[in-house]
Amino acid sequence: MKKKYEVIWEIFNKCSGNQMRDVFFEEIETDDADRYVAERFKEFSVTLDAYDEAAATRIYEIEAEGLRQRISLTEV
Repeated sequence: MKKKYEVIWEIFNKCSGNQMRDVFFEEIETDDADRYVAERFKEFSVTLDAYDEAAATRIYEIEAEGLRQRISLTEV
């Protein structure tokens, strides 16, 4: 059964003097959040960083050719 998730994708800036980051929001439906993230970022290193059971949020860290990214999926 597919579940709905709010997705927050953050791309961190590599410049030490710039703390801003790009942030993107979307909603998706999937029956497997881990597989969704693995397929979306299949060419990069992805690790499940945290799971907040109370908030139903999965947080993944992505290493994309030296660029740090994070994607959070919260069940809605």
